[in-house]
Amino acid sequence: MSRLSLSFACAAYDRVVPLLTGEVGMDGIDLNFIVMEDQRQTFDRMAGGLEFDACEMSSAEIIMNHCRGDSPFVAIPVFVSRVFRHGFVIVNKRSGIKTPRDLERRRIGVPLFTMSAAVWIRGFLQHEYNVDLSEVTWVQGAANSAGSHGHPNVPALLKPARIVDRLDKSLSQQLEDGDIDAMIGGLLPDSLFHNPDVVRLFPDYVKVEKAYYAKTKLFPIMHLVAIRRDLYERYPFVATSLYDGLFRAKERALVNMRSLGALRCMLPWLPDHVEEGDRIFNGDPWPYGIEANRPSLEALVTYLHEQGMIAFKPKIEDIFAPTFGAPMVKYT
Repeated sequence: MSRLSLSFACAAYDRVVPLLTGEVGMDGIDLNFIVMEDQRQTFDRMAGGLEFDACEMSSAEIIMNHCRGDSPFVAIPVFVSRVFRHGFVIVNKRSGIKTPRDLERRRIGVPLFTMSAAVWIRGFLQHEYNVDLSEVTWVQGAANSAGSHGHPNVPALLKPARIVDRLDKSLSQQLEDGDIDAMIGGLLPDSLFHNPDVVRLFPDYVKVEKAYYAKTKLFPIMHLVAIRRDLYERYPFVATSLYDGLFRAKERALVNMRSLGALRCMLPWLPDHVEEGDRIFNGDPWPYGIEANRPSLEALVTYLHEQGMIAFKPKIEDIFAPTFGAPMVKYT
């Protein structure tokens, strides 16, 4: 039986590199791994022209499309990007913002209102700090250059929000100049690293994020893996083969990360990070599948609904294509 040639666009994260190198393969698939480090470009090219057979995609955009019906994508519960986001709430000290509640009724920059990072940040500000964001003015634009944050093709909001586009200068420059009071999103402003007035709202953000996880068990999901629906409907096995291959690649990456005789990452205290991660996450800091991620997925759906991006909260299982026979590989 001939194998299916399949294009897959994704950043070269450690958890997918074994697929890129060929160390891990996929049943029935010859994978054309297209390395794309600009994730926004990946999303825009997939959403705008279905340029890839499968790729990493914004979790918020995929769920929005699912809830609108007739989505051109199906998703599998592989979460190639996830990031705690307390360290991405940046303020100008001159604005007088000292606490989360001080963000109310402010002008806050965000590369894209619907981006997953912004959804998660607004979610924890509301649920953990009782911040009322209803009268915030959201200023959209690129983080560190003039212009827009890519060319997104996302469904319209279902609930009005005060959103304005300002493209003549970067959000970072606007924050320095006092045009906006704060900035959130998936990127840090360059001004954070050279202007003493531009600071994190949560200076000890790592400690805050660890406490947040201990309390909520939420590890924010940014990107999942999406497949073109037309391809999936023609070759349903693709969902399982992709899931299995990505799962095995992640397991191999965990083993490689723990090979501490020669450090795989440029982190001098990587052994301590690994040991702490094992304690906090019970040996797997990056689980795939629905059940292990149900709290985070349900929180994301709740935030999308509250923020006017979806009309109803879908059943989590309905978001993803079924997969069968996913391996429980433990490499040694």
